[in-house]
Amino acid sequence: MSHPHPDLGAPPPLPDGGLRIVALGGLAEIGRNMTVFEHAGRLLVVDCGVLFPEEDQPGIDLILPDFSYIRSRLDDVEAVVLTHGHEDHLGAVPYLLRERRDIPVVGSRFTLALLEAKLREHRITPVLDVVAEEETRQLGPFALEFFAVNHSIPDALAVAIRTEAGLVLHTGDFKMDQLPLDGRLTDLGGFARLGKEGVDLLLSDSTNAEVPGFVTPEREIGPVVDEVVRTSEGRVIVACFASHVHRVQQVLDAAERHGRHVAFVGRSMVRNMGVARELGLLHVAPGLLVDMKDVEQLPDTRVVLVSTGSQGEPLSALSRMAQRSHHQIRIEAHDTVVLASSLIPGNENAVYRVINGLSRWGARVVHKGVAKVHVSGHAPAGELLYLLNATKPSNLMPVHGEWRHLRAHAALGRLTGVPEDRIVLAEDGVVVDLVGGRASVVGAVPCGYVYVDGLEVGDVGESTLKDRRILGEEGFLSITVALDSTTGEVAGEPQISARGFSDDPRAFDPVRVLISEALAASAREGVTEAHQVAQAVRRVAGRWVSDTYRRRPMIVPVVIEV
Repeated sequence: MSHPHPDLGAPPPLPDGGLRIVALGGLAEIGRNMTVFEHAGRLLVVDCGVLFPEEDQPGIDLILPDFSYIRSRLDDVEAVVLTHGHEDHLGAVPYLLRERRDIPVVGSRFTLALLEAKLREHRITPVLDVVAEEETRQLGPFALEFFAVNHSIPDALAVAIRTEAGLVLHTGDFKMDQLPLDGRLTDLGGFARLGKEGVDLLLSDSTNAEVPGFVTPEREIGPVVDEVVRTSEGRVIVACFASHVHRVQQVLDAAERHGRHVAFVGRSMVRNMGVARELGLLHVAPGLLVDMKDVEQLPDTRVVLVSTGSQGEPLSALSRMAQRSHHQIRIEAHDTVVLASSLIPGNENAVYRVINGLSRWGARVVHKGVAKVHVSGHAPAGELLYLLNATKPSNLMPVHGEWRHLRAHAALGRLTGVPEDRIVLAEDGVVVDLVGGRASVVGAVPCGYVYVDGLEVGDVGESTLKDRRILGEEGFLSITVALDSTTGEVAGEPQISARGFSDDPRAFDPVRVLISEALAASAREGVTEAHQVAQAVRRVAGRWVSDTYRRRPMIVPVVIEV
């Protein structure tokens, strides 16, 4: 269980006319966003994303929301509504559609184009419904209205959900950039109109609730990128999210101005920018883009590479460059690398490892700490206050953030007049009901982490991860003991194999003697059953390792009867 709630029992039946809200991810964490709305016996899912693993989850590729809450009711799901195309909001859709392939997926043109490209890899043909801002949809008992919001990816949407229980506004991820590169402003007028109508519950992005003020416009990145490209003596390698079309557009514009060609590096970057170009969201001058295989024929002063890996992902293109294991790109002393993104919490060590790796080979590394090469895609406190004042919600439920973000957002709600008892702080699995105009916590449902390990989903649990951590941190001892099946006595001395523990072949001589003595004593007491002998071996070896090395490796005793 990722978030057990021993103080909360199972929720009661939903009262007639009520609306139930259950977040299966995205609360008290950054990622895995998925919220289930229930009304009149039907379900609506908003977002279905993934969480990326941390260092204490070895071998894990992705972490999914726990679908068990809705698995028995998949036929009741009207649709999945996607607010935008980031992985933490749509990356788990393929795994949900494996369980029911005909669930309609509703989203903007770019969002669904990215999803469709992803689903082709999973060999799933989805049922898609493309919507745009100012459009409406009636999905069973849910009346939806969509609003344009500005974010670090094109075509992001907020969604208003109207039911008999009231009006709910889910902002998705948003900011209020007043000078967006695509001219697509967050619909403040629309939000104010909802405020006059009466917003019964606001679910709003909390990521930057601790950050004062207003967001820096994206277009301020352009001059900084232009200066880096203009002054660099060799190749320029820009790493950013593979979905940040506006950031990539500014890199393309700078490259064109200074006579450089651009190549995309990384499968997701190539795929996403291809989609953006087809939809007219990315504008590329004739002859500007080249294939990676043609880059080697160009002088370094005429090359810009746009790569994935801004978060230090181990298998990303940039990480492999830092390790000099990339099959096409070898970092040299005159290269300039720009990390044009922020640090997602938990990725700091991985990113700094990449920066150090690049610096080792002499590259100049430009990042947010030394130059304005990134602005956030999330609204800071000043903009959240603006939204709260415009929508005047009767109830506030901060979403999309860790606990510190949720509490900071709750404090902003109190400042704007939302009553303390109308602010709902929840985490994954907590059940919130909107009944009679009041939102309140009524219980909790099981809501664990579901791990994707290679091609398998859900086969790895916490016990397996614990074993992997022990193997990685403490090492492994295998102790083989042969017993005479007639007498029960030890036949020969114990054989010890170790991995990740000690390189000294004589290190285990003392414990062999201790094990032999313990087994001889057990035999004199009539203990000859294989399981009991194995337990004795484990106890003796564990005590010796702890006393001698202050370590706790995984110990696997093997008893063979001969």
